[in-house]
Amino acid sequence: MALSHPFLRRMPLILIVLGVVAAAWLLRGVVSFETLKQNRDALIGYRDAAPILSVAVFIGIYAMATAFSIPGATIITLTGGFLFNTFPGALFNITGATIGAVILFLAARWGLGDRLAAKMDVSQGRVKKIKEGIDANQWSMLFLIRLVPAVPFFVANLIPAFVGVPLHRFVVSTALGIVPGAVVYTSVGAGLGAVFDRGGTPDLGIIFEPAVFWPLIGLSCLAVLPVIIKMIRGKDITQ
Repeated sequence: MALSHPFLRRMPLILIVLGVVAAAWLLRGVVSFETLKQNRDALIGYRDAAPILSVAVFIGIYAMATAFSIPGATIITLTGGFLFNTFPGALFNITGATIGAVILFLAARWGLGDRLAAKMDVSQGRVKKIKEGIDANQWSMLFLIRLVPAVPFFVANLIPAFVGVPLHRFVVSTALGIVPGAVVYTSVGAGLGAVFDRGGTPDLGIIFEPAVFWPLIGLSCLAVLPVIIKMIRGKDITQ
């Protein structure tokens, strides 16, 4: 069977989908704040006994959780801060999330993305204009979907794969675009020890606090600014 056979091309994406379904069924409720609280001493002990290996394992777990869209990614991010502090914890979180995002991106692009992008290139009318508009403003659009809190992370991984975004642009925009959110939640995780001691729960809605939310909106506006400038100058090809 040739490697170009449609089934083989879609196999990575099929495995991802099956993994998502299995994870949603088997791990529901497992990745939680309560689980982290109950295993805090064991996790700290493992980190102290094997610091380098624990970092590698953590990044690998984060990458797989991202690739398979396992519920509870925020808890994993908090764990990164809890175990490794805000820095280098944020760096480990960003690395794991980026690797997982690339895995999902490549699976989607290999399975469907290349063909969808090719069909959009040869299409006519509004579909073609939308594709050309995305191509003309890729950097802005990629950063925008990373910075806007309302865009689910797995959606931001799939859309670029389906419109033919180059891998290097996806990697750079992902790694840099998730920095603000990663730093915020990692810093929350770094303070979990005190939260555990007083029997409380972390404030996961902190990203919507004015001090955090409005800077993110500002960054989003900067990301979309080049598109607005093109429109003002009359160079936007979607018109």
